[in-house]
Amino acid sequence: MKIEPTHIKNVFVIKPLVREDERGFFMETHREDILEQAGVSFRCVQANHSLSTKKNTVRGLHFQYDPPMAKIMRVTRGRAFLVAVDIRKGSPTLGKWFGVEASEENKIQLYAPAGFARGFQTLEDMTEIQYLTSGLYNKEGEAEISWLDSEINIDWPIKDSPILSDRSGKAPSLSDWLNRPEADTFFFASE
Repeated sequence: MKIEPTHIKNVFVIKPLVREDERGFFMETHREDILEQAGVSFRCVQANHSLSTKKNTVRGLHFQYDPPMAKIMRVTRGRAFLVAVDIRKGSPTLGKWFGVEASEENKIQLYAPAGFARGFQTLEDMTEIQYLTSGLYNKEGEAEISWLDSEINIDWPIKDSPILSDRSGKAPSLSDWLNRPEADTFFFASE
């Protein structure tokens, strides 16, 4: 398993070692010890699985502030563009994003710590995403910012006619989120 840093500190691309033969493949999808060696402290307490039946489905940009939640995302069927956005007040990379195409073929995973909003856009019909999370889901402590926020300006692979939930279509901007008292949960502390 290779852990590769991105241009945003503490956001990593995880590339599992895949052993393939005529029967198929085997890979380790999560190794706490290898993550710790790369400086990532991540304890998984919940696993989630989503299916998007249509290409160009956009989910996110979601995050949870109570309790704050880190996530590892991977595609187990189809292809998707996975995104992480820094939403930590005071961070030198506040509002910056990282995106990567992940698929069942390349088996790339994306890790982002608490204080990042995450989302994805499906690039094929019938795309499945699985998440490992460091916090238990709390409906009262979750939030979302607009996937199309002009301040963030994500370069989504498909530009037209996304398939969105009503909630995602009405999500506030990053600036609106930063003006909420809950945003103080993610204050950046210099290291």
